[in-house]
Amino acid sequence: MTTILGVIKMSTQALKKAAVLGAGSMGHGIAQLLIMTGTDVTMVDINDDILVKAREKIQWSIDKFVEKRTIRKEDADAAMARLHTTTSMNDAFKDADLVVEAAPENLDMKKKLFTQIDKAAPKHAILGSNTSTLSITELGKVTSRPDKVVGLHFFNPPQMMPLLEIIKGAQTSEETTKFALDLAKKLGKTPVLVKKDVRGFIVNGILASVFNEAFWAVERKEATKDEIDAAMKYQAGFPMGIFELADFVGLDILNSVAKEMEEAFGARAKACPIYQPLVEAGKLGQKTGEGFYSWSAGRPRIPFELADKFDPNRLYTMAANAAAWLVHEDVATPADIDTAMKFGTGWPSGPCELADKMGIDVVVKNLNELHTKHPEPMYEPCPLLLDYVKNGWLGKKSGQGFHKYK
Repeated sequence: MTTILGVIKMSTQALKKAAVLGAGSMGHGIAQLLIMTGTDVTMVDINDDILVKAREKIQWSIDKFVEKRTIRKEDADAAMARLHTTTSMNDAFKDADLVVEAAPENLDMKKKLFTQIDKAAPKHAILGSNTSTLSITELGKVTSRPDKVVGLHFFNPPQMMPLLEIIKGAQTSEETTKFALDLAKKLGKTPVLVKKDVRGFIVNGILASVFNEAFWAVERKEATKDEIDAAMKYQAGFPMGIFELADFVGLDILNSVAKEMEEAFGARAKACPIYQPLVEAGKLGQKTGEGFYSWSAGRPRIPFELADKFDPNRLYTMAANAAAWLVHEDVATPADIDTAMKFGTGWPSGPCELADKMGIDVVVKNLNELHTKHPEPMYEPCPLLLDYVKNGWLGKKSGQGFHKYK
């Protein structure tokens, strides 16, 4: 912590105490990361039972690191000694240098929590939200320190996933952004910077366009879910099929993200209603035992023999267009977009790399064909892609596209 003209500025070197609001799977994972890198953490939730279970899960996880000889037993013990719990938000926040909110994805709830955090936390404290799509700007507005509010989107499980999306709200300062980027590195994460507070950020914004196109293809009876999942797993080399991943994420969560995206981008993100009957029936995917697939016997079997029935380039095309909008609107760089999708979702290549390999002219051709068949705004090529083609930047074959090639 440094003081300039009486103003306290935070640095990761000065980070001594943090608080994590919410002791669910994300919250306790974030708390574990912090205690394992030398920070005292107070984890707060609504009752002691939740906190006891969270501590047990952290202990179990750290013990696994010891078993695998990733850390020493004495370091594990020291980390656990840095973990404190309370049901009092005032006690948790009163001397925190950093507060990370990890509550459920509900903007009204998060706004109320940020108002309370702001009142209880020291004036120098950085306030971070582990939201996957909600507005950092809106959360900042309910505080007296919008310049110190930042998005810290960890991926599940936080202890293992290498990516951390850093999201700048409209008033997030450069000092706060630098703190967040440095924090990511201190925690052993690869950070990507979301320079503008757009819905879905990088990963969920691109995933939403891919999910939506797969859903529309099935809704229009242009393919089956098994054909799409087989193609994406066995042709494209994705870790999961699209519908399998939808079940894994949770159809209620996808529904919430789809609504956020459509509200933000209108017809460009027109949501497919295919999963609405499943959501209404409580069939939300893996966590309820049934969604697009039945999970009663474990992970569903995706039939290999259907792998050549659907062209993955259709989904690559939509991912490339979504990525182009992010670059066009100065939300993120092509390099950060590709890193985010590879590290956050396990894609073998990022959407900008895929577009360059496919050919930007081919991406535009594919979009135009889809738009002719289905005259919807979602298929209109981003102006950036049209500019690339006009300039002859067609990707690898021309030496430049999203990226430059020798």
